[in-house]
Amino acid sequence: MRALALSELLLIELAKPSELSLNRRIYDLVRAAIQDDVLVPGTRLPSSRDLARDLNVSRNTVVSAIDQLLAEGYVAARVGSGTYVATRLPERDVARSTRSAVTVLRPNPPQLAIPRRLSRRGLRLTELAGWNHLEVQPFAPGPADYTTLQFRHWNRLLKKYVNDPDPALLDCGDPGGYPPLREAVARYLRVSRSVNVVAEQVLITSSTQQSVDLCARLLADPGDTVWIENPGYWGAQRALDAADLQLRAIAVDSDGIAPSEEDWNTSPRMIYLTPSNQYPTGAVMSLDRRRRILDFAAERNAWILEDDYDSEFRYEGRPLPSLQGMDMQQQVLYLGTFSKVMYQGVRLAYLVVPMDLVERFRIGLYDLHRPGQLTMQAALAAFIDEGHFEVNLRRMRVIYGERRALLRATLSRILGSRVELSRSNAGMTLVIHLPEGCDDGAIATLAARANLTVRALSNYYLTRARSPGLVVGFAYVSTPDITPYAQILARIILEQLEPQSPSARAPAGLATTI
Repeated sequence: MRALALSELLLIELAKPSELSLNRRIYDLVRAAIQDDVLVPGTRLPSSRDLARDLNVSRNTVVSAIDQLLAEGYVAARVGSGTYVATRLPERDVARSTRSAVTVLRPNPPQLAIPRRLSRRGLRLTELAGWNHLEVQPFAPGPADYTTLQFRHWNRLLKKYVNDPDPALLDCGDPGGYPPLREAVARYLRVSRSVNVVAEQVLITSSTQQSVDLCARLLADPGDTVWIENPGYWGAQRALDAADLQLRAIAVDSDGIAPSEEDWNTSPRMIYLTPSNQYPTGAVMSLDRRRRILDFAAERNAWILEDDYDSEFRYEGRPLPSLQGMDMQQQVLYLGTFSKVMYQGVRLAYLVVPMDLVERFRIGLYDLHRPGQLTMQAALAAFIDEGHFEVNLRRMRVIYGERRALLRATLSRILGSRVELSRSNAGMTLVIHLPEGCDDGAIATLAARANLTVRALSNYYLTRARSPGLVVGFAYVSTPDITPYAQILARIILEQLEPQSPSARAPAGLATTI
């Protein structure tokens, strides 16, 4: 199929109403065209730039869809040539019989029933698609700006370990991860986060979710209670729920997690926290509350999972020490990830465990997950040792700080006192707190139609009592685009807050499309 025909096909399908995001719809349509032989093996796809122009969408939207197709093996990239339909498709026959309702050759396929053999846990976990939270779109919470990475050095190191690997790097490796990377992580955490750690305590995992899952499986039994922040990080909620633990939602205020008197009278097995930069609100846990949590955990024999979410990015004031650094009872397990400082797909994270748990956790990690990825781990260890990691981190702080300031200034100028912006001095997101009764989900849907991905704050709650708001990520938006995108978002919010008021109309000159 020639490029123009593909663009025409996509334009026709994208014009139809849908609740799915644009990049998901583009992915679905191109995949269906490949599976139905409308795009035959070897067909060259138009460039992401050309396709974005023809469809009048952002290039990031197209790149996200193509990246997903690449990851699943439907297309293949040829250096210097372009992207082509793969000659051998993944699970082609199965995909034909089970793919979603978005298809090219069958416009009205039968609706699929709920899978018959899912467990109760499976049904519970698949009610919502968590991956939607990671879509690469302007203002999407989560993605880092990978264009800031020093790829010249990173690619050099990857090639070094991939092209001429030590045979030991081709195995699953040490149960805790590549030893030089564990040493590098320990040095970094001691200096930057005041973590009390030696290399033996560091385990390399694939993600924060895997770290949480490992802790849940090794430290708690099904039915045990775990405290979790409310609102809180969806990835931790899913991992703990998957371990069949009872999630007790604990309210959050300006000082972080805020247990009630009733909560203090319970005996949780674990407590999951993001104390240095609560996600998604950005609250910082006060010193008094940190001490009380540590004392409570020691008294009740509870484990604390400290997820140091986005703590690398603090724009004002001194860096905050970790909760683990205050722990005298060895009851805190410290979690971090490289996906926010490097890029999403690096899939490397770390877990610091008390010394007496090290051997058990090494066995559990190895037997449950067979970590591997040693060539990637070796490249990252060298990247840190050569100083590139720290240089890149300092650069990102400056860039993200500028974007955060621009976003706050633009939203404050247009929205004024109608909303309240979170006062967080760290992280990669900002929360727009909306008036009570406002439908934040509807606003997020309207923003999606303008190619902006923001998240409804109400979706981060485990309880019915929810405060409306929007979680806005500013990392993966170029600095020149921050103001125009913020203007579009502000206009959408104004129209929903004051639909009948002349003052709610967009100021003259505001763009209405991207």
